[in-house]
Amino acid sequence: MFIELDLQSETPIYTQLVDQIVEGIASGALQPGDPLPSIRSLAEDLGINLHTVNKAYNLLKQEGLLQVHRKTGVIVQPGGMPVVTEAFEEKLRRQLRSLAAAAAVRGMAEEVFAQESKSVYRDIIKNRGGE
Repeated sequence: MFIELDLQSETPIYTQLVDQIVEGIASGALQPGDPLPSIRSLAEDLGINLHTVNKAYNLLKQEGLLQVHRKTGVIVQPGGMPVVTEAFEEKLRRQLRSLAAAAAVRGMAEEVFAQESKSVYRDIIKNRGGE
């Protein structure tokens, strides 16, 4: 698994880790049932605190994307991914609102914002079969 962290970023390390694992699942690079490195192993490989990895893994577990077992390790949820719920849609709207505001304050046209959003989404799922 390839994870690249920006230690100088304003984005917390655990958030970067969550985002990259989610993108790996969304793109098909990580398949249901695929094992992930142990908390300790990933922390050592990335040179970060194991509590940071633990926090990221637990957030992904809460979202239904990972299974974390003390003895058998961490795997991508084998029983299918969570469905879109009202709570997820609300979270998505909040995040999009923040991005849209940042784009608008810089004078980005609505059409450009929409096209960039579509382009990023398509880029993520382009390697997933059948999409």
